[in-house]
Amino acid sequence: MYFSDMKVCFRALCCKGPPPPRPEYDLVCIGLTGSGKTSLLSQLCSESPENIVSTTGFSIKAVPFQNAILNIKELGGADNIRKYWSRYYQGSQGVIFVLDSASSEDDLETARNELHSALQHPQLCTLPFLILANHQDKPAARSVQEIKKYFELEPLARGKRWILKPCSLDDMEAVKDSFSLLINLLEERDFEPSRM
Repeated sequence: MYFSDMKVCFRALCCKGPPPPRPEYDLVCIGLTGSGKTSLLSQLCSESPENIVSTTGFSIKAVPFQNAILNIKELGGADNIRKYWSRYYQGSQGVIFVLDSASSEDDLETARNELHSALQHPQLCTLPFLILANHQDKPAARSVQEIKKYFELEPLARGKRWILKPCSLDDMEAVKDSFSLLINLLEERDFEPSRM
């Protein structure tokens, strides 16, 4: 065997080169103050849970997954900030909506109105949605079925791509699985033939 043949053989066996780059997706994360957006995203980024402060304006986190990197723009959920959410929607490829499933009736009603508004917004209405029913570890938490019915998701989101999943900080594996489902929806969107 010649040296050049050995080099070719060695390269074929050992040097496949760097792995292909992971696709990156730009997402917007919305929900009322106290829904747990910041805590969930911080945990996904393996940040210390001790210094978590509610987002007042917006923050951006790059959350790495095995098959994609999600650049998540988290928007604060206070009353005076929600009216500006739509200014940050441009360029989003998907939406994460976090709700506190153990919240008061008033807050749940506000969250429902905000989700309805987002699902119908021109810049978001065609995007995949991941809806996380957070704080499932609390005694007052409503089930996913209760939330689906209360939020009227079946009629409102018909024809749209959305996922509703229960979650809590106690079960980050379930949270990661939910994000994997969202990544699958984002990948499907990449492969859709463009409509003329």
